Amino acid sequence: MKRFLRIVTVALGVATSGSLPVVAQEGSGWPPVGTFSIVGYDPDTGEVGVAVQSRVFSVGNGVIWGEAGVGVVATQAIVDVSYGPQALALLREGYTPADAVREILARDPDPDPERWTKQGRQFSIMNARGEVATHTGPRASDWAGHRIGEHCSAQGNILAGPAVVDDMVMAFESTEGHLSLRLQAALEAGQAAGGDTRGMQSAAMLIVQEDGGVWLNNDVVLRLQVDDHEEPIAELRRLVEIAAERRDRRRGR
Repeated sequence: MKRFLRIVTVALGVATSGSLPVVAQEGSGWPPVGTFSIVGYDPDTGEVGVAVQSRVFSVGNGVIWGEAGVGVVATQAIVDVSYGPQALALLREGYTPADAVREILARDPDPDPERWTKQGRQFSIMNARGEVATHTGPRASDWAGHRIGEHCSAQGNILAGPAVVDDMVMAFESTEGHLSLRLQAALEAGQAAGGDTRGMQSAAMLIVQEDGGVWLNNDVVLRLQVDDHEEPIAELRRLVEIAAERRDRRRGR
């Protein structure tokens, strides 16, 4: 069973979208994964995780990736889903997150630059040594950007504004308790700041640690998906709290 990562934050330069139009929606047949996500690390437990919300169906399918002892990835916006497994493969080879970001962008052949441009990619990579690099392409759908905080990185696009990612980082840093509760608080803060301007539909969370899950040889501490719901963040909160109750019972609290 693969191990998972430990996280600290090292920022890659942010590139946020300006007035450039994004034409990915027109004729491509795919909705852009306009969303907000957060990756975070708990130095007390060694757990690391990622949470995401978007106005698309089943956002957790393709956006969030993780492998014990290797790293975690969120890939979104004018998304190339292969960035997730590519990033994990590069981390296994010993690339730093920043080098992995550069390598993935360099390898991207930009096969549909008019309708699905690589200039609109957004992704965040964290490795097992506690490093993170996040990239926001200049043509990610406005407003787009990211913010690196202490033990976390928040990123998003098609957002109400920079307060979304700013408030996510502040919520993560100020919330106490299990990592799942801190990631959840970040999503709630992002939504309260305006969130995805298109609305809400789905949310997901993944937390991994070597042998951190229930039963034998399970690195998955938590994997939750709300694929289609009028209030996906609230529904995710319900599931997170159920998981917390079961975790406390296992620990005899």
